[in-house]
Amino acid sequence: MKNKNQSVACLLALAIAASAVSVAQADQVVKIGLSSPLTGPQAVSGKDNENGVRMALDELNQKGVVVGGEKLQFELISEDDQGDPRVGVQIAQKLVDEGVVAVLGPYNSGVALPASAVYKRAGVPILSVASNPALTTQGFANVFRIGASDAQLGGTMANYAAKKLNAKTAAVIDDRTAYGQGLAEEFSKEAERQGIKIIAQEYTSSSATDFLAILGSIKIKKPDVIFLGGYAAQGAPLVKQMRQRQLPAKLLGGDSICTPDMGRLAGPDASVVYCAQGGIALDSMEKGRAFTKTYKERFNSDTQVYGVSFYDGMMLLAEAMVKADSTDSQDLLKQLPKTQYQGIAGEYRFDEKGDLTGAPSTVYTFENGQLKVVQ
Repeated sequence: MKNKNQSVACLLALAIAASAVSVAQADQVVKIGLSSPLTGPQAVSGKDNENGVRMALDELNQKGVVVGGEKLQFELISEDDQGDPRVGVQIAQKLVDEGVVAVLGPYNSGVALPASAVYKRAGVPILSVASNPALTTQGFANVFRIGASDAQLGGTMANYAAKKLNAKTAAVIDDRTAYGQGLAEEFSKEAERQGIKIIAQEYTSSSATDFLAILGSIKIKKPDVIFLGGYAAQGAPLVKQMRQRQLPAKLLGGDSICTPDMGRLAGPDASVVYCAQGGIALDSMEKGRAFTKTYKERFNSDTQVYGVSFYDGMMLLAEAMVKADSTDSQDLLKQLPKTQYQGIAGEYRFDEKGDLTGAPSTVYTFENGQLKVVQ
């Protein structure tokens, strides 16, 4: 009887120990928010952003990230802000109410600017590619830009226009969104510093597709280049109509016309387009080529511009959690300014405003509808 009792006691002790280990290793669910345009004219970019985060979460959940003695299970709460500032603010409050510890996005500057105030009040960090310089000059400690700013992108294109395209005159079109206007302003400022004369300033909307009247006015002034502060949904019909109007000017723009979708929509007409993306060309690096291959296999589509930045942003968040040994939003706000992370698209290190320090940019054109690095 004694041996039997000892066996029962031993089994009970083992069960308790196993239970303790199980509790110690129980997954802690960590909610991550995403705010991006998943429908509408910018849906291709929005889904690219979402795909990048999903790739990162899959890898992190498979690998197993341990913080505070607990294995983390990341859960993505993805919301469609439609690229609309009013919807973006509603989404921000919804994500806060859902208990997310951090947010990837918003994608659009016009959404990020008002939504950032909601996240600030809640103490939730946001990692955004929105490029308008005003986003990081508000003095909000919860805002971190994981892409190039308008000043970097617009400045890059003005410099390229002056030094490589030998442009002397430029016409500027912007879509009056926070993104388009900010980008156009930064291009114009740097272009004038480079000796390029702005001879026309035209305005459109983010839903416009007919630019014939604007181009008729611009053609008379014979600019060497036309700069668009807008998206691929506008850039593609614009460049087609430039050829229709027989304008010999090159079309310049920022990251939002620097996408495979632009090449697909514009076709051979995209050969006169020059544009800038933040980061290093993915096909120039082994890690970048591996990322695009995995992305293609997983989603059966090509990555656009910022899928890799959203992937890097999620990996950066996980790194900050490990270093802070916490998943609390307040602890992340203290850790993120100190965190340096070598991602696929470049090194992530923030200045006192939350901007990337030394963010690289690459200039592209299109050849047979495909992006091609020129600088």
